[in-house]
Amino acid sequence: MALLLFLAVALALLAGFPVAFTLAGVALIFAAIGTLTGSFDPSFLSAFPNRLFGIMGNQTLMAVPIFVFMGVMLERSKLADQLLREVTRLMRSLPGGLGVAVMLVGALMAASTGIVGATVVTMGILSLPTMMRQGYDNRVASGTICAAGTLGQVIPPSIVLVLLGDVLSNAYQQAQLKMGIFSPETVSVGELFAGALLPGLILVGLYIIYLVVLAIIYPQRMPVMPVSTDTGTGVFRTLKLLVAPLSLILAVLGSILTGIATPTEAAAVGAVGAMLLAATQKKLNIKTLRSVVRETARVSSMVFMILIAASLFALVFRGFGGDELVQGLLTGLPGGKWTALLIVMLVMFLLGFVLDFIEIIFIVVPIVGPILLAMDINPVWLGVMIAMNLQTSFLTPPFGFSLFYLRGVAPDSIATTEIYKGVIPFVLIQILMLGALVFWPGLATWLPGLLYS
Repeated sequence: MALLLFLAVALALLAGFPVAFTLAGVALIFAAIGTLTGSFDPSFLSAFPNRLFGIMGNQTLMAVPIFVFMGVMLERSKLADQLLREVTRLMRSLPGGLGVAVMLVGALMAASTGIVGATVVTMGILSLPTMMRQGYDNRVASGTICAAGTLGQVIPPSIVLVLLGDVLSNAYQQAQLKMGIFSPETVSVGELFAGALLPGLILVGLYIIYLVVLAIIYPQRMPVMPVSTDTGTGVFRTLKLLVAPLSLILAVLGSILTGIATPTEAAAVGAVGAMLLAATQKKLNIKTLRSVVRETARVSSMVFMILIAASLFALVFRGFGGDELVQGLLTGLPGGKWTALLIVMLVMFLLGFVLDFIEIIFIVVPIVGPILLAMDINPVWLGVMIAMNLQTSFLTPPFGFSLFYLRGVAPDSIATTEIYKGVIPFVLIQILMLGALVFWPGLATWLPGLLYS
């Protein structure tokens, strides 16, 4: 019944039904069938109200709508437009300068907003026409924009890491209780932020190195822009523009990493800072505020509705013995924890083609997280690996979400196959980064150990 439940949910999702109502509806149908056939104990559902109360009072999850508000407000402030223009002017004489500028601004916006779809669409609208006018190869331009947009998955502060931190914390406590540790440790969102910071920055550096090398080898695919005559003024103007968003990121991320503020408190600081930034750009008015609040309510409602439905699904799945089934499958594999981890990562990678990160975090991680963590896997390292893996999935042809986002705003002159070919080098760099994390776990665990030891 547990396997049939999972299969029914997968088929319903592939048929296009809404995720939240599919999870909850299919779970209740199977619970009713199981109750009638005697294969399900309905007392499992009595825990659902307590789970709802726990979600409502969860301090970490309160940061989600505030981070969403911060990201949407920054998007509406049109800061990315000015930043891209100034950074491009500053780097126009460098090989691949425009591509590097797009990557840097994309990384900055990803760190500021944490919303992948918004970043890809914004960068596509702003930078794609400029890159095409400059004579950039369509594949290079589209690949650069998609790669820059997905950095919001792993560069903190990221909504992905906030949600993942909360789920992994619960999974880590369950794993320790199963191992007989009755005073379990927790893993915080701050630790996950610290763990993802270094790999995220290294990934940006690898992207930029690739673009510069490509521009040197194939200059006709990435033409150098005319040298600017106002370099001095341009540097000052660029630095002036960078001060505000960098200060905002440092205030939010720094307060979390140093323990001065919780993620929720830091998100509130970021939201106020985003409004002040919008005010300096003369974009803060009643109309803007109304649209930002509506978009925040829409995204937050989606997140929490999926979370509630996933909680109900997890209860029914456990009621059918699904967690024991999955544990038996993973622990019985040859190769121990590494084979189990490889299979879980492969499943998540494939699910990333059809599900958003929110569904994967709320559906898959609560099931497999306690099992993997009970195998003596570091929770921070596992969280960074999951985030990096999902980022790779969202970038991989033919079903990567980022490709669809860019396809929606790209002109017809750019073929879909060109977008696919353009992202392949960046996908290979992602796989290289995942391999580096496997061989050097310290890339993800060194900074959290330094800050939180």
